[in-house]
Amino acid sequence: MKKIILNDSYLVDKPEYEKYEEQIKKIAEGMENKKNEPDEYLGWLDLPTDYDKEEFARIKILGEKIYKEADAVVVVGIGGSYLGARSAIEALTFVDKNAPEIYFLGVNVNASYLQNILEKLKGKNVYVNVISKSGTTLEPALSFRLVVELLKKDGKNLQEKIIVTTDESKGALKELAEREEYETFTVPDNIGGRYSVLTAVGLLPMAMMGINIDEIISGAQAGQKEYSKSLEDNDCYKYAINRHYFYEQGKKIEILASYNPFLGQLAGWWKQLFGESEGKEGQGIFPVSVDYTTDLHSLGQYIQEGERHLLETVLSIENKNKEIIVPNSESNLDGLNYLAGQKFSDIESKIQEAVIKAHTEGGVPNLVINVPEVSAYYLGQLYYFFEKACAISAYLAGVNPFNQPGVEAYKKEMAKLLSELR
Repeated sequence: MKKIILNDSYLVDKPEYEKYEEQIKKIAEGMENKKNEPDEYLGWLDLPTDYDKEEFARIKILGEKIYKEADAVVVVGIGGSYLGARSAIEALTFVDKNAPEIYFLGVNVNASYLQNILEKLKGKNVYVNVISKSGTTLEPALSFRLVVELLKKDGKNLQEKIIVTTDESKGALKELAEREEYETFTVPDNIGGRYSVLTAVGLLPMAMMGINIDEIISGAQAGQKEYSKSLEDNDCYKYAINRHYFYEQGKKIEILASYNPFLGQLAGWWKQLFGESEGKEGQGIFPVSVDYTTDLHSLGQYIQEGERHLLETVLSIENKNKEIIVPNSESNLDGLNYLAGQKFSDIESKIQEAVIKAHTEGGVPNLVINVPEVSAYYLGQLYYFFEKACAISAYLAGVNPFNQPGVEAYKKEMAKLLSELR
């Protein structure tokens, strides 16, 4: 079985690794020593091999049932409560004609967005997975009220249609689930939201949409094994070191680039993971994403010649799965008949190679992550790759990867102003 690797053609010279070797070793050992302490939020570290097998079996059974029966699935959550699941669902289920419709609520409070989705759901066989550690986060809590009201008006059995993913023992949503006897799954105490994609938080919505979560976990298990090796053989650690090295060289913004438009939501998950983990105490690389080749025609100029504070990480997919051949044109007015008979995948690969060369020569270092294919197995491996690299990167910068004090700051201000509506 192939594995996800860094293309070593674009990495910093080996002597740079030696500067960080002892530091990386101490960070990795420290994580291992603290992984069983709940307050350290390191439960994700061994999760691929140390997960709740009984709950996993329940997820598979319920997921299969809903996949077969539902007209529509509604996931209510925000941030880490939905981004991971959404990334897999967008990447893997686009061409699945048997999958239910999928809608995400709780991601904003825009009345037009909410009303349009509610209108689409009327009269359909809808299942709802509400995901929240506390049950009091504003956006999902308000959206959940709307969905409950809709199900009641449609005469649905709420105990059958609502599934809750929340804290194991406490919180408003846990209390509601017990009172209403909703089926419940757990957000582990020792795993923060942005690291929760491989828990019920991510796996249940995936299973509802027909994704093979055995393969997701299998890929993550391969990642756990592969990215626990020593620095010399560990591309996850090398990615973290390269990011840290280029940050110290003034590269303050990292662009995650992909030529596969179905990976757009994966970039959204990646942005939260790195943004909330590193962006504190006046430091951290700012994570952004681009969709190539589309964004070459909007941001390409800036990336090539704008301020030289950019670092670019490219997700390079080896096996494109599908193939299309360029047809011949009798008129050839576009002058592209020289490509007639060529595969679109080969054209895409040449474009990617050219862009990496141009950007690198233009002063934007490129890190290239080779992913064998877009599949459940390799998504599981990629989730683990980025989670561990993110934790290592934050520790290299001297910050706690698992808190988010800035988030609490805006929530306090928001609560003050919302109280004026009473």
